[in-house]
Order: sequence, then C-alpha cells, then structure tokens
Amino acid sequence: MPFSSPQFQQKLLEFIEVCTDGYAVLTADDKMLGCNQAFCDIFYQDQRKMLGISFDGLMRLAFEERKGIRIEADNIEEWLAQAQQKRRQNPFRLFEVDLTDGRWFLFSEQILPSGEMLIQAKEITKQKVLEHQLYSKVATLSELALTDELTKVANRRCFVDSVDAELARCQRNENPAALLLLDLDFFKSVNDTYGHQAGDEVLKATANRVKKALREYDIFGRIGGEEFAVFLSETDPATALHVAERIRVILADYPIKAGSAELCVTTSIGIALTHGESNFEELYLQADSALYMAKRNGRNRVELFALLSE
Repeated sequence: MPFSSPQFQQKLLEFIEVCTDGYAVLTADDKMLGCNQAFCDIFYQDQRKMLGISFDGLMRLAFEERKGIRIEADNIEEWLAQAQQKRRQNPFRLFEVDLTDGRWFLFSEQILPSGEMLIQAKEITKQKVLEHQLYSKVATLSELALTDELTKVANRRCFVDSVDAELARCQRNENPAALLLLDLDFFKSVNDTYGHQAGDEVLKATANRVKKALREYDIFGRIGGEEFAVFLSETDPATALHVAERIRVILADYPIKAGSAELCVTTSIGIALTHGESNFEELYLQADSALYMAKRNGRNRVELFALLSE
C-alpha cells in the first residue's frame, strides 16, 4: 500500500491515536497542528484546547498550572528564552523530560525542510527508576571500596589517594602540610582481656573522637589495625603539634565504654612535616619514625620527626 494512499494515511492516524507514545505536529511558526491523546495526557490538557496553541503558550500553561513538564524556574519568560536557543537548531533533537507527576519521557523533535516539526514522546519512567537504582548501587559499592567498614572513615587506599592529590596541590602552591600517624597504645591487651568486640568499639569510638577534633577538609583514615592517619594541609609545625595534642587528650582523658567496661585508651602520635616536596611514602616513613620514638619514650605522647635530627 503506497504511503500516499488515503487508506494508509487513515490507518496511520488510527494507530497514532491509540498509541501510548505521544505524537504532535507543530507548524513552522510553532503552533499545534494536531496531536494524539497520549500527548495531551502528558500536559493534562484536552485535545480541543491543544489545537492551535503555540509552544510558548503550552509551556506557560504547564508553568502556571504546575502540571505536565516540570519547569524549574522562577521566571517562565527567561526559561522560554533559554529553551528557544536550543530548539530548531538542528533537524533532529533527542532529550529527556521529567513531569510534575514523577514520570519521565524521551522526547524527539524531527523538523522538515518546510519547518513543520514532529514531536514523539515515549515514556521511560521504568528505565529511569532502574537507572537510579543502578546509580545508587554503584555509589554504594564505590563508598564501600573507599571506606573502612568498621569505623566508616577512609580506608588506606582512599586515604593515600586523597593525600597524594593534596600533596600535589600543596607542592604547586608551596604550602606546608603535616602527616599525623596515630597508633593506640597496648591495643592488643584490649582484645586479649575484653574480646574483639570491645576492641571494635574502641576503634569506632577513636575514629569518632578524632573526626570531631579535625577541620572539615582535613583528611582522616584508618591505615590498618589500630593505626590511623591524619593529613593537615596548609598547616605549620605549631598547628600540627596543637592538633596532635588535642587528639591525644580527647582519647586519654575520656574513657571509652565497651560493653560493661570503661576503658582508658591512649595513643602515640608521630608527625612528619613537608612544604610540598615530599610524596606519601616519604612522609609515612618519617611519621612512622616519629611514632616509634613516641612509643619508645613512654607512649601517650606526640613526637615530631623534624626534631629527631636535632
């Protein structure tokens, strides 16, 4: 049957009318020449009201009634001006639209050389829901890959990557920085005496207390076992020592409740300083040396690597 035959055209119109996809044809001057009921339903309008309405008029109606296409704007005229910059720039355009009722549609616009436009709107709500669920799962997996499961702070991999990036920035700007290495004193005895569950409670409480002692943009993570690390960017030696001492005090002066026991837990802290010329491995070895000195000098104390060579 030829496309131009009246019978074919009639059948095509019948199919379009019962189709669940929305179809509309606009004139070259952007007025509604005709549309099916599915297209009307997207805008919550009657077919008779849609006939002859301009694109701008339809959008103003959606904006005023808060029905149909979601228009997140305070000024509809500014929104229309931005929309017109995108429309009719190419013979074909494909884009996604969300509605005020929560549905999503994939819109396509096809323009004839004479200027008439065919619009098709296909509902993709289920696909968008699945897309959102997939995105959430990916985000969750990404968080799990970068977060220590017990303490909910950065794990070693995430911490090292973050510090490497921040060290590069410090080097470019010639800013000082400090790495603090924390190790809980006699932690093995906590596990041996009170059990691993108590040890876990100590680690979680330690992480929570240290976080509260830091600035929002400081980098904090669990390196392994009972060892934690803090990276302080744009920090001079005096500030690094002050932060380390504050951490030491909030752990030493306030017992941690683990089950029925109240445990007095202390930490030894080693500090390494840099003006941006060091990498993470170098800083870690320096902080570890300072930490070893703090342990050797009696624990529950802070040592600065810069002082070891003096």
